[in-house]
Amino acid sequence: MFQHLRACLWLLIVTVVLCCVVYPLVLLGIGKLIFPKQAEGSLIQRGGKDVGSLLIAQPFTGDEYFQPRPSAASPSYNAAASGASNWAANNYLLRDRVARQLATIVKYQSGPKKGQLAGSDVEAWFQKDRYHGQPGIVAQWAAAHGAVAQNWIKADKLNTAYVAAWQTTHAKEVADWVKDNPGTPDPKPEDLAGPFFASFSNDHPGMFPSIAEHKSADGKSSEKLVEPIKEGSDVQATFFDMWLEEQHSQVDLTPVPADMVMASGSGLDPHITLDNALFQLDRVAGGWAKKINSDPARLRGEIEQIVRQGSFSPLRGLVGVPMVNVLEINLALEDHFQKSAETAK
Repeated sequence: MFQHLRACLWLLIVTVVLCCVVYPLVLLGIGKLIFPKQAEGSLIQRGGKDVGSLLIAQPFTGDEYFQPRPSAASPSYNAAASGASNWAANNYLLRDRVARQLATIVKYQSGPKKGQLAGSDVEAWFQKDRYHGQPGIVAQWAAAHGAVAQNWIKADKLNTAYVAAWQTTHAKEVADWVKDNPGTPDPKPEDLAGPFFASFSNDHPGMFPSIAEHKSADGKSSEKLVEPIKEGSDVQATFFDMWLEEQHSQVDLTPVPADMVMASGSGLDPHITLDNALFQLDRVAGGWAKKINSDPARLRGEIEQIVRQGSFSPLRGLVGVPMVNVLEINLALEDHFQKSAETAK
């Protein structure tokens, strides 16, 4: 009996050592020797610092950057929370995510505005501050889509701080909310999404709170603040679906590549199709034009060339469609326009 137990114990020890220690170390050694970059996570550095991985998507702020596929991870693009969202088609969070992807890039397919972006029309409609004949678009948005409004507050520390500051100066609104929700005597900023946006809508009709960056006079430093805005990508993204639903549901908008509105199975796919990238060209060119004070039509051609040069096809084109790594292409654009600025000097 003892001999059998000893044999089983030795088998367990040897198996654990071989499978859990020796085998991983051998693979790690081979990987570091033959594929050192991949073994370290395919990291990319700029200025001695890691700025991302070619294997994991990350968000980019600014119209001058290409955007990856939507993220199903929570919080967005969190590598520790890879997985699908499992949102059903009737879940407004899914519809909101799709609308935000389309708002700044979708164009009219026919009619007098064929080929033009719809975003400016969304802004003009929003600034009238009327939805189904009633004033207060922002208040109605928050009342109808409480989870989305709460997510806005939690999405950035500046947003949270902005609502927390409002909370300290609006005791009556907070007290009324607590009275209606006695189970939450000490509400967090996101709990107060309804009364906050109602108050904001009343104080700033036709405007929406958004993070804006202000540079110092010497241009060496900058500060980010939340302030009311009436135009821009935040307005377009947030209210595109309401604009479409109210009276524009019959407008003929251009179809978009599927990967532009659908998350991958991992929720972290760092690649987009070449068609997706080309669909974003006008917005990206316009963003860089504003940033470096140049002509967007000229920049569009330069950016398209960079994108096409950076595209690749799986298995050298034997399968799949041409793809683009979003991080690589955005870094390539930064390098290109930085060199252009230095040459201009």
